[in-house]
Amino acid sequence: MTHNRRKFLLIGLGIALLATAFFVLTTNRAEAVPPDNVPVEAQQIRWEVFENVSLTASDQGQPLAISQSAEIPPPLKDPCLHCHITGEHTNLWTPLFRWSLFGMAGLVFAYGMYRSSSAWFSRKPWKSFSMRTVEWIDERYQIAEPLSKVLGKPVPKFATRWWYCLGGITAFVFVLQGITGIMLAFYYNPTPEGAYASIQFIETQVRFGASIRMIHHWAANGMVVMCFAHLARVFIMGAYKPPRELNWISGAFLLLLTLAFGFTGYLLPWDQRAFWATTVGSEIGGSFPVIGDLVLVFLRVGWDVGALTLSRFYSLHVLVVPILTVIFMGSHFLMVRRQGLARPL
Repeated sequence: MTHNRRKFLLIGLGIALLATAFFVLTTNRAEAVPPDNVPVEAQQIRWEVFENVSLTASDQGQPLAISQSAEIPPPLKDPCLHCHITGEHTNLWTPLFRWSLFGMAGLVFAYGMYRSSSAWFSRKPWKSFSMRTVEWIDERYQIAEPLSKVLGKPVPKFATRWWYCLGGITAFVFVLQGITGIMLAFYYNPTPEGAYASIQFIETQVRFGASIRMIHHWAANGMVVMCFAHLARVFIMGAYKPPRELNWISGAFLLLLTLAFGFTGYLLPWDQRAFWATTVGSEIGGSFPVIGDLVLVFLRVGWDVGALTLSRFYSLHVLVVPILTVIFMGSHFLMVRRQGLARPL
């Protein structure tokens, strides 16, 4: 413990010295402009007088009145505020790095001092803040023991190969889709008048909006690919055989829900490609025997693709399909954990 405390103190002192040296070396002494260097033109009020000037004088000897039109220049700008607002400062990153370095050095030094003083006064081994938080929660709710039973199950050696991770990759991509979808939903407007405009706003105005939308787009394709790959691996290895029939059925439903994600989300940009792709897709659903017309009317909320179709697809995409996916994923994971992984053939 003594060696660790000394190590933290030395590290904190070293970072503080480096921060001080960095501050001295990066200080821009030419930033302050002396008052004498301010141009004379900026200190004087310039008047622009038009040619038509009328002078009038009264008989009582009153002073002359000058009728003129004047333009008052804008006030002088504060040099410090002006450089930060307009971006004319050429060394703008120096204060950021300086504050970051000093802040990190101060936090490390304060943490080392607090840790050392706590161990000195309490005469007990140091416990991290995360461990203290876990112990505080477990003392009140007793969740460590049931969680250890759920999370402490060993993985068989044969299941450490990469093809056994396809289901986990699919679940990870689903979580990524949820996070990026929530970000996009903050700016998306599910109306025929505002849908395409909101997409353009996300692409051009929102910071990292185009990147988030592309992640959402390509992760959707990746989720479909990973789901099919996981299904093929389970089928080839015979993991659908008894007693895992229900696990196979839940996985098949998850595949259908993944395809439903892609179909309902394709209309949301509300451009020509999305409109006609949805038209063709809904007509395919309407070609089913007996229930075809019912499926077509349910998807389009009528006989044509319109505003209500967009609203229904948006509701299905962000509410109905995610809730069903979470339910089936929970049951799927529970059965896998309960029955274990199937051994290879």
